[in-house]
Amino acid sequence: MPGRPEGDGDTVGSVSDAQEHHDEGASDLASRLGLGLAAVGRPAYITVGRDGDLGAGEERSVDALRERAHALLDAAWWLGIRYVDAARSYGLAEQFLGSWLAAHPGRRDELTIGSKWGYAYVGDWRMDAPVHERKEHSLAMLDRQWPETQEALGTVPDVYLVHSLTPDSPVLGDQALLDRLRELAAGGVRIGFSTSGPEQGAVIDAALALRDSPFSAVQSTWNLLEQSAAPALERANDARWLVVVKEVLANGRLSTEGTESGGEPDAAALAARDEQPLEGLAIGAAVAHPWADIVLSGAVTRKQLRENLAAKAPAVSEEQLGTLAEPPERYWAERAAREWA
Repeated sequence: MPGRPEGDGDTVGSVSDAQEHHDEGASDLASRLGLGLAAVGRPAYITVGRDGDLGAGEERSVDALRERAHALLDAAWWLGIRYVDAARSYGLAEQFLGSWLAAHPGRRDELTIGSKWGYAYVGDWRMDAPVHERKEHSLAMLDRQWPETQEALGTVPDVYLVHSLTPDSPVLGDQALLDRLRELAAGGVRIGFSTSGPEQGAVIDAALALRDSPFSAVQSTWNLLEQSAAPALERANDARWLVVVKEVLANGRLSTEGTESGGEPDAAALAARDEQPLEGLAIGAAVAHPWADIVLSGAVTRKQLRENLAAKAPAVSEEQLGTLAEPPERYWAERAAREWA
C-alpha cells in the first residue's frame, strides 16, 4: 500500500490499534504531548532515519504523505493528544490537517491548533531541491500567509507564531507588523513566536520586555543536548505564556536509530541506567519541567507515537541530565550542517 513504511508495524489508514490503546486508558502524558507535522508535510527534512520510516519514491508522494498524516492524526486523537502543530513552510502540512479536520468536523472544538508564518516552502516537492524554505519576517509576508493558513486549515488557528524569531529578525522593531499582530491577538488568536539558534534565551527575554506586547506564546528547542533556553522559558511560563517545546529528540540524535549509528553514547548510557529507551528519557526529561506546557512529538509512524507516550519522568538526577548539554553554538552548527533527506 502506498505510504506504508518498512517496519511501521501496522497498516496505514487503520486506527484500531490506537483505539484499543485509548480504550485501555490513554497515558496521562497525552495531555502534555502535541503532534508536530514538520516531518510528514513535505518529502525531505533533516531528521535521522527517514528512509526507514518513510521509504522512498512514491512512498513520499503527496497522496502517500497525506494518507500518513491522516493516519497519525487519527492515532493521536485516539491516544488523547489534543495539540497539533503545523506551519506554512511545512510543505502541505496545513492542507493535510485541514482535510483531516473536514473529514472529522466534530473534533475541531477539542483541539488546539498551532501554525506559523514567516517561512515559505519552496522545495517544489523535490528531494534534491537546492533550497527548501525561504524566510521573510515582513508585514507583507504576514498579510499573505495569514489568509493562506486559514484557507488551508479550513479554520482559524488557536495559536499563530512568527516562525524562527532570531536576533537578526526585524519583528520586534517593526511597529506596523507588531500592530497587525496586536489586531490578530485582539481577535482571539494567541500570538507568539518560535525560536532557533544559540540566542534563543535572549530573543525570548527581548520579547518579554516588549511594551504592549502582542505575544503570549513561545515554541523553543529544548532537549538534552541543547538546554540553554530553559531559564528564559521558565520566565515566559511565569508571565503566563504558553510554552511549547520542539525538537526534543534533536532531529533524531536522541533516538535509538541515532545511537545505533554511533551517536550520543553518553545519552544512551544514561537512558539505560534510567531503564527506558533514549527517546523515553528525552521526552520524559522535557515533560518533567513544570514550565513546559506542551512537548511536541515529531513521530512519523504510529508505532513511534505510541512509544513516545510510554516515556517516564527520569529517575536520574537533574545534574546527570545536565552533563549531556553541549555549548549552544556547537549544537546549532551541527544542526545547520545536516542534509535534507
